Amino acid sequence: MKKFMLFIAGLIALGILLANLGPMVLLGVSVWLLYVVFKQFMKSDSTAGKIGWAVLGLIILSFAVSNIYSVVGLAAAYILYIIYKKWSGNKNEHVTSSKSSDPFSNFEKQWAELNK
Repeated sequence: MKKFMLFIAGLIALGILLANLGPMVLLGVSVWLLYVVFKQFMKSDSTAGKIGWAVLGLIILSFAVSNIYSVVGLAAAYILYIIYKKWSGNKNEHVTSSKSSDPFSNFEKQWAELNK
């Protein structure tokens, strides 16, 4: 029953992620454009140039704010990651013999325990 509920939650999170994929891309592009506009604003020496870049930055900022609900898509992607981790579990446990004279024989076992 637990796997079934994880599967249903994964399907819901995948649907939310796919529904918000377009706004997520637009948010990323608008944040990148804001960075470019800020760099050009800082390079500009004239007052008219700075005003022009500031107006363009405000227009791009309005596009970015209109796509802010795409953060729900990022949350859905994170939930999918958590579901994937719970689904796969700890299947890669290595068992080694601890009665070896080699001091590095338990390294793989201890490394696996640290990564849990």
